Amino acid sequence: MKPKNQMKRLAPRIWVMIAFCAAVMAVFVLQLINFQLIHGEEYLNKAQSTQTYQFNVSAARGDIVDRYGRSIATNRTGYKVELSKGMMTGDLNDTLKELVQILQSAGESWNDTLLMTTTEPFEFTIDQTADSSGDSTLARHQKRLAKLKQDFGKQSYATAPEVLESMVEKYKLEKYSPEWQRILAGIRYQMELEGFGERNNFTFASEVSMKTVSIIKERSLTLTGVEIVETSTRVYPDGTILPHVLGTVGPIYAEDWEKDKKELKEKGYEMDDLIGHGGLEGAIEDSLRGDDGVKMVEYSKDGTIHRSWMQKQPKPGNTAVLTINMDFQKRVDAALANRIHTLQKNAPGHGKEANAGAAVVIDVKTGGILALSNYPSYDLNLYNENYTAYSQDPNKPLVNRALQGMYTPGSTFKPIVGLKGILDGIMTPTSTVNCVRQYNVIPGMRPPSCLHHHGPTNIYYALEQSCNWYFFDVGRRLGIDNFGDFAKRMGMGVKTGVEVGEAEGHITSSKDENYTYGYVLMSAIGQQDTLVTPVQLATYAATIANKGVRYRTHLVAGLRDSATGELVKNYDAEVVDVIEDNAGAFDAIEQGMVRMAKNNSRALENYPITLAAKTGTPERGIKNEYGKDLYNGALIVYAPVEDPEIAIGIILENSGSGAAAAYLAKDILDAYFFENTGTLEPEQAGVLLP
Repeated sequence: MKPKNQMKRLAPRIWVMIAFCAAVMAVFVLQLINFQLIHGEEYLNKAQSTQTYQFNVSAARGDIVDRYGRSIATNRTGYKVELSKGMMTGDLNDTLKELVQILQSAGESWNDTLLMTTTEPFEFTIDQTADSSGDSTLARHQKRLAKLKQDFGKQSYATAPEVLESMVEKYKLEKYSPEWQRILAGIRYQMELEGFGERNNFTFASEVSMKTVSIIKERSLTLTGVEIVETSTRVYPDGTILPHVLGTVGPIYAEDWEKDKKELKEKGYEMDDLIGHGGLEGAIEDSLRGDDGVKMVEYSKDGTIHRSWMQKQPKPGNTAVLTINMDFQKRVDAALANRIHTLQKNAPGHGKEANAGAAVVIDVKTGGILALSNYPSYDLNLYNENYTAYSQDPNKPLVNRALQGMYTPGSTFKPIVGLKGILDGIMTPTSTVNCVRQYNVIPGMRPPSCLHHHGPTNIYYALEQSCNWYFFDVGRRLGIDNFGDFAKRMGMGVKTGVEVGEAEGHITSSKDENYTYGYVLMSAIGQQDTLVTPVQLATYAATIANKGVRYRTHLVAGLRDSATGELVKNYDAEVVDVIEDNAGAFDAIEQGMVRMAKNNSRALENYPITLAAKTGTPERGIKNEYGKDLYNGALIVYAPVEDPEIAIGIILENSGSGAAAAYLAKDILDAYFFENTGTLEPEQAGVLLP
């Protein structure tokens, strides 16, 4: 075919293509005219008024469960009210007032930690000069009150009305009534403490009801910048279980944020995030917390949501499995409370003044704590609501006596001196000293005495009868620092390794202030300046049961993935120390403690399982209103002797004698060995979650 004819055939197709391209170009031109000329201003305003915000989506906090997987601390889905500064319009104070009125109508609270009463006459709710030893919450509140006064340029002696006056001026609250001034000032100051700003939302209220959620959503057009956010709330199914150990979950304290801001930000925290405070919640925060998600939301100026998407899915925290047996814990709690109530029926000086105590039960084979009880105690679910009453109670229910109470051990210390004496060759198990009551061995010193004239006494009889003379003599020959250092190896006067805060205690030494040679004798029978905790007593008892092997005492058995149940980390029994014994020292001490339980304790003498025990009646150095000396009751015990399972450490304040602690030990032993089965066969030990 000729080229000319080919061109004639292609010409119509070319014109069609040209026409199509022209049509497409015309559409683009018309759209450009529509966007830029006809509706240009409208689209420009829309583009300028639309913003994208990033919100953290809180990951579910990991549960805390007992050794069988039963919940001790868990989460409940709830709602919180957040304020977003970038989206707020109108007067801030009026918005806050409207929100408070909504919450008041539902009987709910809001985020305000100002330590000032909410009605006239305004007063501070804590005493800045009160003794805060043993109460970390009071100490923190005192620091917070001092900071409040400093923030508003006031002296330490400034009154609540004087501080409030400065707050009203700063936050422009003059038009409101005094009570509303106090409410709004508290919220505004809280917002300031938590760094409320364009990039940091403020949690106005947590755990709000569906009624509150509905009202706020209905008023969304006027309450701009007020958001309802789904969240997880920490709950404790039974708030009376381990309240001193669990700790709490709440917002990051402003003072902690200022102090640790860099470290917290590196871990991904924002100032309004929740965090564990104290106890296990704080100690294993990194494991429980989880990994927050990120949600992106696109808003226009009028509050309309254009679109939202999840940029990062939240990952829940791990489940912490404790060594605690929840049922057993409840029984020990009840036994401790019942024993103190029973003692209070006695005569003055013989237990009537008993008002507090602690008991710790340890798994001999692992060092895991099976039960940890304090009396008096409290309900963790009511902690915030009843804090003032708890903190002002003269019996100090907030004090964790089991881990932080420091007590003179008395005669429970004697096995340490006996062990060291045999290990060092000072005496043998069968060698004797002649107890003649008064220990007239040190010239020029007023002689201490024994309760009885025991005559020739070996280690077995010395432990059975708690002969002071025997341990005076062995302690003198050993030397105070020698048996004192050994006591630490046994777990006394040192931290045991438990995950939450514990006191270290003290073992009397030659370096103590005002030391004299007489300290040797009194410290050998667990007196003088020696102070230990109940958890140390239990650890020490377990170390005797293990013939010198001391395990790290612990509460956390393992961590599991909350989603899959897979074991993430298992905390195996960890050996802290091993005491070599080539002299039969531990066997001798055990036999002496068995004889004590069988022959010198009404509470334990006929027990159907072989026990090794030692009681103590430590002096307190105080008298009751009738001038009678008051004594604590102390005890260590482990069982069964043939194959030890549990060790117990007990302190009963003002109980009158160690015999009272022995009766409590019997109740605890019954709860462990018999109450769950109804037979004389011990209950089968549990496992770490199948």
